[in-house]
Amino acid sequence: MKKYFPILTWAPNYSRTTFEADLVAAVIVTIMLIPQSLAYALLAGLPPEVGLYASIIPLVAYAVFGTSRALAVGPVAVVSLMTAASVGELAAKGTPEYLGAAIVLAFLSGIFLLAMGVLRLGFISSFLSHPVISGFISASGILIAASQIKHLLGVQANGKTLPDIVASLIASLDQINLLTLMTGIGATAFLFWSRKGLKPLLKAKGVSDRLSGLALRAAPVTAVVATILLSWGFDFAGLGVRIVGEVPRGLPVPSLPPFDLRLWHELALPALLISVVGYVETISVAQTLAAKRRQRIDPDQELVALGASNIGSALSGGFPVTGGFARSVVNFDAGAETPAAGAFTAIGMATATLVLTPALYFLPQATLAATIVVAVLSLVDLRAIRRTYVYSPSDAAAMIATIVVTLLFGVETGISAGVGLSILLHLWRSSRPHYAIMGQVPGTEHFRNILRHRVVTTPEVLSIRVDESLWFPNARFLEDTISDQVAANPDLRHVVLNCPAINFIDASALEALEAINERLRDAGVYLHLSEVKGPVMDRLVRSDLITHMTGNVYLTHVDALARLAPELTSQTLRQNRTETAR
Repeated sequence: MKKYFPILTWAPNYSRTTFEADLVAAVIVTIMLIPQSLAYALLAGLPPEVGLYASIIPLVAYAVFGTSRALAVGPVAVVSLMTAASVGELAAKGTPEYLGAAIVLAFLSGIFLLAMGVLRLGFISSFLSHPVISGFISASGILIAASQIKHLLGVQANGKTLPDIVASLIASLDQINLLTLMTGIGATAFLFWSRKGLKPLLKAKGVSDRLSGLALRAAPVTAVVATILLSWGFDFAGLGVRIVGEVPRGLPVPSLPPFDLRLWHELALPALLISVVGYVETISVAQTLAAKRRQRIDPDQELVALGASNIGSALSGGFPVTGGFARSVVNFDAGAETPAAGAFTAIGMATATLVLTPALYFLPQATLAATIVVAVLSLVDLRAIRRTYVYSPSDAAAMIATIVVTLLFGVETGISAGVGLSILLHLWRSSRPHYAIMGQVPGTEHFRNILRHRVVTTPEVLSIRVDESLWFPNARFLEDTISDQVAANPDLRHVVLNCPAINFIDASALEALEAINERLRDAGVYLHLSEVKGPVMDRLVRSDLITHMTGNVYLTHVDALARLAPELTSQTLRQNRTETAR
């Protein structure tokens, strides 16, 4: 039961000290989450109260099923953008159909995540390489920031790709509302300054580190309160500034998502993409924070927890959620000890929906846009392209391609291209594995690459090491490589395939080895294997290769050379004993 309900591992030992730590963390995260949930609902094209709804039940669900002690789930920027891109294809913003489609998207995402968790498919995150994820997040951050400029300017503009957004903004420049522009610039400037300047200023005035840190987290709330007061006092709405308007007060009423097979079919692929992206972000944050406290998480159970959170969001009228990096770090730094901190945050958000929603009426949309812009620009890391290129040009190319495709064709195409590029890169690298022709290091039993070390070889024996498991992408490469070596050396009598780096041989590679064995036999050359791992050997003995192989299988490579080139091996061993005696 503890495996499937991790709450049972920490709830029985819950203490007053832990309660106090979780409660303090929950207060800090709630202060941060209120403006974020409103802003991300705006980004997803949904009414602001939907952001509040998506920040209640999902947090409780994660507290029951999650294994991370500090992860904070809820609406996040990238998933909100993907929601808007997916649902915007099917319904017009502001309509009941749009909200219904967003709810279905959350429900399908939850179903996919739950199914992957039950099937223990946590490894699916490996299909997205880190450079591709980094490129996708940077491009998404740019798209999100660009999409919010219309709210900062007070103009009507649309578009799902960067060229479309830019063109729409240029065409709307004559509609700029100066008061909206001043509000947006002021809020953005304050939020940027508060990130680096507020805490040092407060500490210089004698404020404790803890209180100054709390003030920093509360900066978005300060911007919200200040602009609400200005909007109310100077009648911003009457001057053409778009405000949030009436936000329904009260808790969400549980209900089932719309049951429309056509709608579910059209949202299935976007829901799957959101599930994968959300899971990758969640697992990355959870593992990073767990490592700092020497804790562990269960990747498969995290799929279950995230699935339950999304289903809970859908049933309470919300949209897709996932683990947020910024909120989780704040939760961690604030001292959260258990997932109960998330449940306490849910109570805080529920209280906000009951008490604070009337106060949001005069909130300028420009303030929420400023909150989004400041949050997402911290995700953009274009300097990572250069760092990646220095180490791996191919990974940098995949990163650049993901960024370009996302900006030009949208987030769904971008993440699909990222997944495809990750898989293609893996297949390409596997299809041309590193291999080494080896020789014996004089005076030792070690064998090394002849291109890197001073070694001794004999023309009668080819020692070759392949640094990759053998499977269908590289089976032909192995055949061609050995054929080329044999053709270039007429004195060759033995080929010894050194196998310490080979963890798996699939059926295609087995057929390739059988073909190599037959060709070498026809050429009067023997094929041998050395240092084969136990699991690999277990499979080989069930095949015909071992029965028909012209050579032998040796425990170590030095054993093979001692048998096939005894004069060379004994000479090096004598040299080793002579040097040892000296």
